[in-house]
Amino acid sequence: MRELIKQFVKIVADTLPVHEPIYEFGALQVRGQEGLADLRPIFAGKEYVGCDMQEGPGVDRILNLHNVDLPSEAVGTALILDTLEHVEFVRKAIEEAYRILKSNGIIIISSVMNFPIHDYPYDYWRFTPESFKSLLKIFGSCFVDFAGDEKFPHTVVGVGFKGESPKNQIDDFMMKLGDWKKRWHEPAGRSWETLVKRITPPILIDIYRRIRY
Repeated sequence: MRELIKQFVKIVADTLPVHEPIYEFGALQVRGQEGLADLRPIFAGKEYVGCDMQEGPGVDRILNLHNVDLPSEAVGTALILDTLEHVEFVRKAIEEAYRILKSNGIIIISSVMNFPIHDYPYDYWRFTPESFKSLLKIFGSCFVDFAGDEKFPHTVVGVGFKGESPKNQIDDFMMKLGDWKKRWHEPAGRSWETLVKRITPPILIDIYRRIRY
C-alpha cells in the first residue's frame, strides 16, 4: 500500500457515500507493510472485511476475485487498490465486483502505470486512464483520474457508482482530488531523480549512464 493511495481512499471516504459492508480485495499486508496498509482506521465504526487469496495480516476471508464466493448485491463498497495489476483476468474481476455490489454500491480502484515489476505473486498488467474507463463502463457512472505526468502517470485511480453518482458531493471530492494530484505529481522517493534530470545537461546524463552500465 502506497501512502498516496491511502490519502486517495481517505478523500473518497470523507466526501462520497461509502456503504457497508466494505470489502477490500488484495488486503494482505505483505512484509514491511504491516500497519501501513491497514485501511480500517479510515472506515472506523463500519463493517470491514479484508479479503485475499492467502492468509496473513489484514485478511479476514479467502476470496478469489475471478469467482467471488458471495451472493449478488451483498457488498456496499468494494476496494481493489494496487491489486488489479496482479489479477490475470481483470475484466472478469470487475464484473464480479459489480455483481456483488448493492444497487447503491461503489467500487474504488487504483493501480500503477510507471512502476517497476513486482511479484505478489505475479505482475501481469499496467493501466492507463483509458483502460480504467473501459473497465468501469459497466457501472452507472464512473470517475477516473491519475497522478503524475499526463503522458506517463505513475498512478491511475477510479471510482465506479453502480447507481447514479452523488452530484451534490462531487464538487468537494473534485476539489480535494485536485490537491491530491498536485501533492503527488512526483512519486515518493523519485522527486530528486526528476530534479537532477531537469537541471543536468543531456550529454552529462548520457556519459553517466555509459559509465554506470
